[in-house]
Amino acid sequence: MSDTTFRLHRGTAPLLVSMPHVGTAIPPDIAAGMQPIAARLDDTDWHLEPLHDFLGDLGASVLVPEASRYVVDLNRDPDGRSLYPGQDTTTLCPTDTFDREPLYLPGRAPDAAEIARRVDRWWRPYHAALAGELARLRAEHGVALLWDAHSIRSVVPRFFEGTLPDLNIGTAGGASCAPGLGERLLRVARSDPAYRSVLDGRFVGGHITRTYGRPDEGVHAVQLELVQRTYMHEEPPWAFDPARANGIRPVLRAMVEAALAHVRGLAG
Repeated sequence: MSDTTFRLHRGTAPLLVSMPHVGTAIPPDIAAGMQPIAARLDDTDWHLEPLHDFLGDLGASVLVPEASRYVVDLNRDPDGRSLYPGQDTTTLCPTDTFDREPLYLPGRAPDAAEIARRVDRWWRPYHAALAGELARLRAEHGVALLWDAHSIRSVVPRFFEGTLPDLNIGTAGGASCAPGLGERLLRVARSDPAYRSVLDGRFVGGHITRTYGRPDEGVHAVQLELVQRTYMHEEPPWAFDPARANGIRPVLRAMVEAALAHVRGLAG
């Protein structure tokens, strides 16, 4: 199913893959108040759909938005609460890029009323679809796995020092999924020595992982923040690199398959 805010492919397995930052659309009325840099969409989670071309084989449901995170960030609390209190992070309706470049012309940043409008127009429909699909999968299979897929440049001084590990698994410190799942995924990730991996490091999972991961209710959530240099070029025009993608894709597939097997095993 789809509407003007998201696309949802319904699968047959107890697996929903959410890609909340792949959207690239900025409506003309919003774009008119933005700086030219906004049109580059630098902070997009580029090319995650072609990178995960194996999801159909696994019977996964896949949910992706149309709008850019510069319109509204679907992985932030709608009330504006920080994901990482005391640390720098972008907001529900970002006003600057990851490199602290202003996104809006002077006096054109969204006010409270405009933020509320965007939440109603884009944020709430996405989350309604997410919650509804998880409920469907849970009812059909007895369990559901939410895999929240993200990517980021390997070096972003605003958010972390040095170079980020290639595979950053987030389980909210183990609270968003069954015991042992995060550790199992870390072992799978580390089975390929070409990539560095970490569990609940700088990125422990955003609003989606923390909100929908309810293992006591049979819904298990994992976030994977993947470093972009593993499958693409980390500079404009942000080109996909098939050779790099072919290297990391088997690792990604093995991780998703391991998570799915772990969750299925909990259904008895």
